[in-house]
Amino acid sequence: MSFWELLKIEFMKVKRGKIVPLIFIAPLLVVVSGVANLHSYFTPEYTNAWAAMFIQSALVYSYYLLPFSMIVVCVMIAGRETGNNGILKMLALPVSRYALSAAKFCILLFYLLLEMIVFLAVFIIAGLIATSSTGITETLPIVYLLKWCAGLFLTMLPSVAAMWAITILFDKPLLSVGLNLFLVIPGVLVANTPLWIVYPYCYSGYLVSCSLHDFSTTGGSTGFELFPFLPCAIVIFAFIFGVAVTRFGKKEMR
Repeated sequence: MSFWELLKIEFMKVKRGKIVPLIFIAPLLVVVSGVANLHSYFTPEYTNAWAAMFIQSALVYSYYLLPFSMIVVCVMIAGRETGNNGILKMLALPVSRYALSAAKFCILLFYLLLEMIVFLAVFIIAGLIATSSTGITETLPIVYLLKWCAGLFLTMLPSVAAMWAITILFDKPLLSVGLNLFLVIPGVLVANTPLWIVYPYCYSGYLVSCSLHDFSTTGGSTGFELFPFLPCAIVIFAFIFGVAVTRFGKKEMR
């Protein structure tokens, strides 16, 4: 069985679940509240309205709501196999468990990408309503929004890999959810220390914090430094993904 066929099977397993409605909740909550909080301050002469709305919405979203929703998606994907001993039946098939784990992780990334698309779409709709109702004529900065949304997606990859690995390593969903939440909550604190670079749960939030700093200062961009972040993030992602792939189904095979 090819990897592509495995992906199609995994999509068939989850397409009837409640994951898609779930990923609409966080973007709707954070965008509507974020834009509404700024809307009353807008005047027709207001500049950088789109950047202000994006940062206001993305800060809480990147540090908490997006990771929280991905934790739930991890548990829901894993739960498709744990019920009725489905994972034992799956492991009995002549298919590599490494490929199975990788296929499930690809499904998880698909939902992460889908949530980012939902966030972008909801943000643009809410932003257009806010700017038109206050008479702001600022052009929709689509390249700016695409760049930051792509950055959020990419910086979430190591933390999503960690969430998936923890979900695999622990039998009890409550335990894996609790541990992941425990690691997400201090993210905003770690992001303000030199240790942020080895703490993947704060990567996406740190990215938005950098954009906030650039927005609120006029001394030039201090931006998100790709080095040494990128090599460190790649190593962390590769290690955690390797753990997730190799440990998948291990305890059930004993």
